[in-house]
Amino acid sequence: MTGISRTSADLDPRRRRILFRAWHRGIREMDLILGQFAEAELATLSETELDELEAIMREEDNDLVRWITGENPLPDRYATELFARIAAYRPDFDPVRHETK
Repeated sequence: MTGISRTSADLDPRRRRILFRAWHRGIREMDLILGQFAEAELATLSETELDELEAIMREEDNDLVRWITGENPLPDRYATELFARIAAYRPDFDPVRHETK
């Protein structure tokens, strides 16, 4: 998957903005991680989780990648269940779909 596949028609304006921002990051790796995470999880996140996601998304992409990959230690402020879910999320990096018969 290389781009948004979820419609935002059923989302409130805040979630629409977050979804757009998740897919339009500074580096492609974060587009794929945050974009696909947002597509899968955004509709069910609580207001508190949305606040936290927006705070995470304000961080620099290079810092986020290093924290997610474990290259740099994660700041205490992000040692949360939501960040762990984002870091554990494995996006689909394969743009080719293979049909099984």
